[in-house]
Amino acid sequence: MTSLAAELNSAGPLIVSLTTAGKFISLVASFATIGFLLAMAFFLLDDAGKLSKSAKALRKAAAAAALLWVLGQGLNILATLANILGTSITDALDPNSLRSFISQIELGRYMFVQFSLALIISLIVLRIRTVAAANALLLLSFIAVIAPIFSSHSASSGSHALAIGSLIVHVVALTFWVGGLIAIATLSAADRALALPRFSALALWSVIAVVASGVANAWARLNFQSAWSSDYARLVILKVVITSVLIYFGFINRRYLSGKWQISLPNLSRLIFVEVMIMLGAVLAGSRLSNMEPPLREESAILDPGLAIAGIATPPPPNLWRLISLYDPDALMIGVLVAAVALYIRGVIILSRRGDKWPVGRTVAFAIGISFIDYATSGGLAVYAKFSFEYHMIAHMALGMIAPIGIVLGAPITLALRTLPQGRTQEERGVRGTLIALLHSKPAGIFTNPIIALAIFDGSLFALYMTPLFGDMMQSHIGHLFMNVHFLLAGILFFHVIIGIDPNPRKVPHIVRIVILLAAMSIHAFFAVALLSGSTLIDQGYFASLQTPWNLDLLADQRAGGSIAWAMGEIPILLALIATFIQWMREDKKETKRIDRNEARLAALGEPDELAQYNAYLTSLAAKDAEEKK
Repeated sequence: MTSLAAELNSAGPLIVSLTTAGKFISLVASFATIGFLLAMAFFLLDDAGKLSKSAKALRKAAAAAALLWVLGQGLNILATLANILGTSITDALDPNSLRSFISQIELGRYMFVQFSLALIISLIVLRIRTVAAANALLLLSFIAVIAPIFSSHSASSGSHALAIGSLIVHVVALTFWVGGLIAIATLSAADRALALPRFSALALWSVIAVVASGVANAWARLNFQSAWSSDYARLVILKVVITSVLIYFGFINRRYLSGKWQISLPNLSRLIFVEVMIMLGAVLAGSRLSNMEPPLREESAILDPGLAIAGIATPPPPNLWRLISLYDPDALMIGVLVAAVALYIRGVIILSRRGDKWPVGRTVAFAIGISFIDYATSGGLAVYAKFSFEYHMIAHMALGMIAPIGIVLGAPITLALRTLPQGRTQEERGVRGTLIALLHSKPAGIFTNPIIALAIFDGSLFALYMTPLFGDMMQSHIGHLFMNVHFLLAGILFFHVIIGIDPNPRKVPHIVRIVILLAAMSIHAFFAVALLSGSTLIDQGYFASLQTPWNLDLLADQRAGGSIAWAMGEIPILLALIATFIQWMREDKKETKRIDRNEARLAALGEPDELAQYNAYLTSLAAKDAEEKK
């Protein structure tokens, strides 16, 4: 199938220019929108969780940027459709053609999702009053920005998870960097001085992510034997040069903030303005680059059903060595895991510098959880999970049952609460205060209800595997991503409620936890039996379309997956049951010690203990009743 970029190369110069212009306007406006929201939610002061005057003043700028985003994306949609139809922009306005493009073509659907979300943001942003609302719109903006990326790389080109994931990381990091800089450039001098330290810290992480993801994306897309003589490669080199210049500007800013270099505020403002202009040039180069066909790697031409459908060549029959050694990097998950590990290590270091100790066992548990996540999403297990239901179920159990236990026992929320920065003023809630408010919010109370957690954890099994949803999700990269994220988050929520060390909005009695665990075990067993006894395939033809030579008996493979679900589902729950009993006994022991200490304190003061006080109270009530009867 010919890609959009290849078609644009043969399109007329007007369509190419309009497509580049639409994409450039859309990108810059989206960066600006996110930058303003970032400043409102993170850079500027807040007033006990409410937006400050400076933050409220940015709402109009954010609304204007979002509206420009809508217009740019609308032009991008029309120019793309005109290219596909080989017509003018005017002809692309035909309602039937436009409706078909945004409802039936994958690229059109994703582009329309971005258009719709940008429109929603433009309508809502003027009405927000709190930091929480700004954060919600910020999350919505990121979803809008990354939506079209899922159709930007053909599975048949190979390294699909690496190409898509690295591009998502690249765009998100670039959005933080460029959007934050645009917001900094528009702030007043006083607000800029306040916001620069936080922006500088965020920009440093963003630069690292931009460079690493850019290298990974180029590796996934380019044929290095013939790439360097192409226009695509020349634009890549130009972006590298511009990025290097921008990194140097960032270095100057950090030197100024650290006090090592003396730069006047007016000169620093001019430097930031120049940096913004150079960044816009980089975005323009990126907009043109996205409309060009990269010189493909040689292996992308191999005809393989697995490569065409799953985005990876069909692996040889599984054995222990291949399960250990094979690796198909999912760049998005790797980026998230690297960020999580870096933040966790930073938290431990902060505590160590204070002289506080963080239990080694928690760090080990967190590392084990992260390792299982990586293995189930990028390792040999992830590779075979795309070609066999049995291995898919192993990956599911690893993500939903094993990795969450390690993450929960690692107590990341407790570590965050002990190390996140406080508000910069007494009135500011700050990052730590925002996390505390989130933990005590109504949604947190609802989701941590043990019945709700159980329904999400086990109910989703039937919603996914006993409906056509599973087969539909297996067909796309975003479906795979959604399943992995859901398995992981549902497991973390469930085990947080049952055996979690971190603060919980509601205190769940241990006997209730045990009942919930026994219910989860029963539901898992029922689900596994349903898979084992099933006589029809539930994948909607996905595994058959792969034509995997070592996996021809698909029903036997599905039943093997049912056996895995039974075995791997019961063991972690049994371990959680044992952990719950241990926690119960420890809590009773602590309560007994507390009572003993209280009794000893009262005895030292010559006062009766709690039991004696209670008995005296009952005696007084009995005497009062006797007097009333007389």
